[in-house]
Amino acid sequence: MHLVVGLGNPGKNYQHTRHNVGFMVVDRLAEAHATRVTRARFYSHWGETVIASHKLILAKPQTLMNRSGQAVAALMAYFKLTAQNLLVIHDDLDVDFGRIKIVRGGGYGGHRGVQSIHEALAEETYVRVKVGIGRPRFNEAIEDYVLAFWYEDQRNQVAEMVTSAAAAVEAIFTEGLEKAMTVVNAKHSPLSAT
Repeated sequence: MHLVVGLGNPGKNYQHTRHNVGFMVVDRLAEAHATRVTRARFYSHWGETVIASHKLILAKPQTLMNRSGQAVAALMAYFKLTAQNLLVIHDDLDVDFGRIKIVRGGGYGGHRGVQSIHEALAEETYVRVKVGIGRPRFNEAIEDYVLAFWYEDQRNQVAEMVTSAAAAVEAIFTEGLEKAMTVVNAKHSPLSAT
């Protein structure tokens, strides 16, 4: 069993913001596998599915982003999982808009949701799928940028990016982590951020 967690903030105000792209990817995976992420427990909304014989818990923490670790730790404790069974999907400022990157371990890079998980688990060796949101164009404060809606010229490309991220998650379970990393990480963003 694996726990696949998409990071975001709960509530309609945040629904279509950059910081909620993790939620969007989990929703796309759930839709593709006819799964509902509606069970409300462990500070999360979650549901179960199967990809390539792997049983997955798809989850969206319902804490605020900077307390995501509380939800992840609760789910992992209940399902008796280790960091080897955890995959986290989140936005990343240092990855170009539209690019997807798979990593195992590493620092949190200023992402408070990832920091919260690192601290709650005292562990950072889990797999992450980073969804590139790029850096602010207009000197916006980072806190404002990640909680804002996409730039107008990006809005029509967000669905494609979310689909690519969901495909990367699927590849991890169908092709294996190493092969998925090799293929996905070699791709440049097909989306233009200009």
